[in-house]
Amino acid sequence: MARRYNISLWAGFVLIVAAFVLFPTLFVRFPATRDFPWASLLMFAAGLAIVARGLIRAYREPAACRGKVSGPILMTLGVAITGMFCFGFFHLARQIPASTGAPRIGQRAPDFTLPDQDGLPVTLSELLEPPAGAPAHQNGVLLIFYRGFW
Repeated sequence: MARRYNISLWAGFVLIVAAFVLFPTLFVRFPATRDFPWASLLMFAAGLAIVARGLIRAYREPAACRGKVSGPILMTLGVAITGMFCFGFFHLARQIPASTGAPRIGQRAPDFTLPDQDGLPVTLSELLEPPAGAPAHQNGVLLIFYRGFW
């Protein structure tokens, strides 16, 4: 009986490498796949499952399929690539350095001017001073910062 190549091993490994390469080149462009890498994780899971299927086939049918040597190597490399991606995305990317120039909690914010929803300039100091003819009382401003997609 002629031995045939175990294509599952190589197809799964190519899918794992594609998931690793496609995230920074393609998936990062779209908010749906950039904020949480669900597409990459599905590709990693499918690739690892296909490699595992090929590895099982290589050991169940050693006379018919090749891959008893390359199978464990490709599975180890696939798990290592998946682990590096998860460590980089879920841990390293979340390590934001502290900003030395940012105001601290309770510290007054510096005066600034920004456009409002209508495009008119609004200054922080104007918002904090009481309106003309109104009794002097303390005004407050709530500043909300959120991550946007620019």
